[in-house]
Amino acid sequence: MNRHFFIRQWALFALAALLCMGRAWADDEAPDAFIKRVSVDVLDTIKGDKAMRSGDIARIVTLVDTRIMPHVDFQRMTASAVGPGWRQATPEQQKRLQDEFKILLVRTYAGALSQVSDQVVVIKPLRASPEDKELVVKTEVRGGGDPIQLDYRLEKTPGQGAGWRIYNLNVLGVWLVETYKSQFAQEINAKGIDGLIESLATRNKTNSKKV
Repeated sequence: MNRHFFIRQWALFALAALLCMGRAWADDEAPDAFIKRVSVDVLDTIKGDKAMRSGDIARIVTLVDTRIMPHVDFQRMTASAVGPGWRQATPEQQKRLQDEFKILLVRTYAGALSQVSDQVVVIKPLRASPEDKELVVKTEVRGGGDPIQLDYRLEKTPGQGAGWRIYNLNVLGVWLVETYKSQFAQEINAKGIDGLIESLATRNKTNSKKV
């Protein structure tokens, strides 16, 4: 398998794995402990699911959409990926961008989840204080080749349902949101916000035919 493709898939899987077990953690749970716990749980769950291991993408898409996406700070992720164009977009355009970007990530995450085999996640020592509301947790994926370093940007949300949420991911020095930001900027410069929305919609329709 091409190493660049493998790294991209694992970056997306890591985001999915982090969030897949839902909001059943204590508000005061340390972010590195949270990541370790849910990552191990998710890896074990996927390895024990014959349908997912056999490549049932439709099943994985449903899993991702119902158990992962509700726990992502999706507005922040979309706004960051779109960049300055987000502030120029109308509320309707912002909603469509968020909807199409969500569909894109759901199907991409599903593809990443289907790549799971015998990998394990090792959590690096956390450098943070109890007062931090945003921080980076570093991990390393081992198995299936050279170790892959992954960094998570997390934020702690207040109020009811408070807990850690992810809004960006770094794999081998490349942040996921920044990768999309570069692609989206090209689309916006060429065709405007509506052009980006149309491009995402077309891409999602093409991907849906593969499921």
